[in-house]
Amino acid sequence: MSLLPGGRVTALVLAVSLAACSKDSVGPRGHSPAASTPASTLGTGSTSTLLGRATFGDPTAGPFEIVRTVGPHWSVDVKADPNFDLAVQNIVFEPGGQSGWHSHPGPVFIQVVLGTMTFYEGDDPTCTPIVRTAGQGYLDRGDHPHIARNETDLHAATLVTYLAPAGAALRIDEPNPGNCPF
Repeated sequence: MSLLPGGRVTALVLAVSLAACSKDSVGPRGHSPAASTPASTLGTGSTSTLLGRATFGDPTAGPFEIVRTVGPHWSVDVKADPNFDLAVQNIVFEPGGQSGWHSHPGPVFIQVVLGTMTFYEGDDPTCTPIVRTAGQGYLDRGDHPHIARNETDLHAATLVTYLAPAGAALRIDEPNPGNCPF
């Protein structure tokens, strides 16, 4: 949440400008085949189920935009140019399971629905854990490598909502950025 001038609280202001994304920006990235380190890290101990995916927008109608205000203290603004896909996925993590380092072509809204998940950002030199428990959310901007880990002895589950360019891969495997000890 953020406070805007005049005390107005905006729960979500989301400007998704997807026109600049190309197919090259949604495929796996990493080192060349001749590199001595792997091009990406693999997830372990997790199972993903795509619950649905749909394209929003009309290519003949220009940019997608919806603005909704409820009372004086809440508004949401979603914009995309051109169309975008909204996809929902359920991911179950076994104890010790992790996603592998990855990024996304657009923002990702993560709801922890069971247990505890810990997130790490590849651009954080201190590798500070971001812990979320059932009922809490985490906004993944998707624009740099990150990893999700179940560092507990119990199962954990997330409900993940992706915003992405129409038809794009939802996940981009990334090499370990080297800022964390794992």
